[in-house]
Amino acid sequence: MNIIKPRDVQTILINEDTTLVRSRTWDRLKFEIEYARQRGTTANSYLIQGDKIALLDPPGESFTNIFLSNLQSRLDLTKLDYVILGHSNPNRMATLKELLKIAPQVTIVCSNPAAINLRAAFEGQKLQILVVKGEEDLDLGQGHNLQFTLTPNPRYPDSICTYDPRTKILYTDKLFSAHVCGDQVFDEGFSVFEDDRRYYFDCVIAPQARQVESALDRLKDFEVEVYAPAHGPLVKYALQTLTQEYRQWIKQQQTQDLQVALIYASAYGNTATVGQAIARGITKSGVRVETIDSEIVEPGEIQAIVEKSDGFVIGSPTLGGHAPTPIQTALGLVLSTANKAKLAGVFGSYGWSGEAIDLIEGKLKDAGFSLGFDTIRVKFKPTEVTLQTCEEAGTDFAQALKKAKKTRTSRQSGLGNQGDRTEQAVGRIVGSLCVVTTTQGDVSGAMLASWVSQATFTPPGLTLAVAKDRAIESMMYPGGQFVLNILAQGNHLGLMKHFLKPFNPGEDRFAGVSTEKAENGCPILTDGLAYVECSVLNRMECGDHWVIYAEVNNGKLLSDGLTAVHQRKSGSHY
Repeated sequence: MNIIKPRDVQTILINEDTTLVRSRTWDRLKFEIEYARQRGTTANSYLIQGDKIALLDPPGESFTNIFLSNLQSRLDLTKLDYVILGHSNPNRMATLKELLKIAPQVTIVCSNPAAINLRAAFEGQKLQILVVKGEEDLDLGQGHNLQFTLTPNPRYPDSICTYDPRTKILYTDKLFSAHVCGDQVFDEGFSVFEDDRRYYFDCVIAPQARQVESALDRLKDFEVEVYAPAHGPLVKYALQTLTQEYRQWIKQQQTQDLQVALIYASAYGNTATVGQAIARGITKSGVRVETIDSEIVEPGEIQAIVEKSDGFVIGSPTLGGHAPTPIQTALGLVLSTANKAKLAGVFGSYGWSGEAIDLIEGKLKDAGFSLGFDTIRVKFKPTEVTLQTCEEAGTDFAQALKKAKKTRTSRQSGLGNQGDRTEQAVGRIVGSLCVVTTTQGDVSGAMLASWVSQATFTPPGLTLAVAKDRAIESMMYPGGQFVLNILAQGNHLGLMKHFLKPFNPGEDRFAGVSTEKAENGCPILTDGLAYVECSVLNRMECGDHWVIYAEVNNGKLLSDGLTAVHQRKSGSHY
């Protein structure tokens, strides 16, 4: 039986004069795609007390009351001098408003884009704001001479990082974060956090890899002993390893052959969330995404990125029945300069009407562009199911680009589908035909699989290869559950054809298929030969696939017979 833990605040002295005030929840806090692992999260705030006192990164409104209550029990807030914002968002504004009621003397330290957001949120209220314009510092006394570095990217254009030379702590905001909740403060045994950190990178960082690489370059000269991120454990033991991994993961993104420009504007964050899910589907399929926030990127840069991209996706909210002016400008640039052979996509969110989405779709179709997925329209906040649909749409978009490129390459080379001897030899490795089924919350998935093998006797375990662009991939992390349904020779064609067909994003994979619920909650195909219930224990990145190792927890033979086997002619495809 799962015990739901309440939200709380963990307060720990992490260095001289420096306290971590960590707001924690074991629940899924939001529906943004980076929370999909459902491992809870922490909102990390930091208190530095020199001759003057600074609070870094107060949490969002989900923690406002418990955070301020905890802070007041430890500090006279009328003596707080500064609040430093790694970035601003509407959630954090709610906590700031309550804090400033108690401590109106506070000076807020932030970037210029954040200052603009603050003045809009506190319209008519006098604020004391210290704007960081470059590599500046703020002396708190006793050696805490804080140094600021602007680290903007399209998702967080107001981002700054803060370095304290006294403690050698670099406060990294979103960089090096992970959504995972627990009692551990630092990252001893850091390998247990590797999947969480990689998943966060893939969801949040990968779509803006170019800008993050520039940020890392600006931060590399600091003598750092600890990364203090906005979420998850502090990075001390994996400092060098994680830095190198970020560089490696960024290089993987930058060296992809295909690129998609994702252009958006977002009034309340919902359109950005939908775009993030689409970007996740594109990047995990081996296609680079260049994210463009149309409200901060100059028209000339938008045009240049679109021209060098193989496809583009445009997302917009609807405000007063129209698209925001920056999106209208970006759309005009696309219509006037983009090659009509480029694949396009449209998405957006709205409250009462969605005219902006319809307008963009209509203009692109009238201009002769083909759409890589059905236009996505989200009313109010996206749900978990909606975001899974968006991720699948991104995957379909990337696969269409790769297919088009493969066709062009084959025509140019004249090689067609001829495989060399090595490919033919690899193709003679056979595997049993199975269907992997899984459920996570309201989201379910399935895929036909033949790259399956028993791996261990004790405990009974198996390995399974999952292509990075499979929709089910995001549900196959350690802690996840699935059922491996083994198909019967002579009775497998119906199920094989059903799960081989292309599914539209969000389409029910089990419509018309006879199923039962396994003990782990995942679907059992009752027309199969046998099934085993499995728990994912580990995964390893191997080229264009993830190799999953899972422990078998339960199983049953459903009928007598032989296992269906998949024969291939080439090792270059299934």
